[in-house]
Amino acid sequence: MFAFSTILFSTIVNVSSPGTEVLLPFEIVKIVEMGGVIGGDSPRHSSPATKLERKMVEAMQQRALKGTSVKSFNSVIMKFPKIDESLRNCRSIFQQFDEDSNGEIDQQELKHCFQKLGIESTDDEIKDLFQACDIYEHMGMKFNEFIVFLCLVYLLNDPAVSEARKKMGLGSLEPTFETLVESFVFLDKNKDGYVSKNEMIQSINETTAGERSSGRIGVKRFEEMDWDKNGTVTFKEFLFAFTRWVGIDNEDDDDDEE
Repeated sequence: MFAFSTILFSTIVNVSSPGTEVLLPFEIVKIVEMGGVIGGDSPRHSSPATKLERKMVEAMQQRALKGTSVKSFNSVIMKFPKIDESLRNCRSIFQQFDEDSNGEIDQQELKHCFQKLGIESTDDEIKDLFQACDIYEHMGMKFNEFIVFLCLVYLLNDPAVSEARKKMGLGSLEPTFETLVESFVFLDKNKDGYVSKNEMIQSINETTAGERSSGRIGVKRFEEMDWDKNGTVTFKEFLFAFTRWVGIDNEDDDDDEE
């Protein structure tokens, strides 16, 4: 049971210190903005209170009680290259579970993945998680969707890494997953397991104090995360947006074109 490519920033000139360039948080080059964070297919509008979502929210509320070491989202942005590299290293793990090598993991392959990782779960739980991560309803989990799956498993399961997970190479990913969890906790100011537009704006304001465009940036970043357009962002939605921000989803788009 669930117990559960280089990153490019646009720059601005600091008028108080001519010639000095500073990073403008979240102004990341190459973000495709077609109806939100994703271009191409339209993502499924998930139900607002599925069983899996409730588990995610409860797990994040419990995790929030421990606090977060993240002091500003700018500090997370500075980790983007390292996070990007770490997540791309999941490719070999993805290929292990993609048994027919078609570039996607289907529900049966995901079940085998659970068995190899030593994760006890029912068929219904595997189905729920598969549907949650198969956001385009391709009936197959692509690489960026697989990353979201791994991070959700990390959140919803006991964080202790078993020997089976170590053998599969997941142990080295824990620091990256923990950074993503802590980043969400930082954004979730009222610790209810969701991020609202106001919370996102507040987080951006804390990073870019005094910047006249901080409110606009906050709204834009929130819209990129709020896939189902219901006014709140779950950890899953945050993860999908994050894979786009570090360029992983763009990589998949390029592969499809080839």
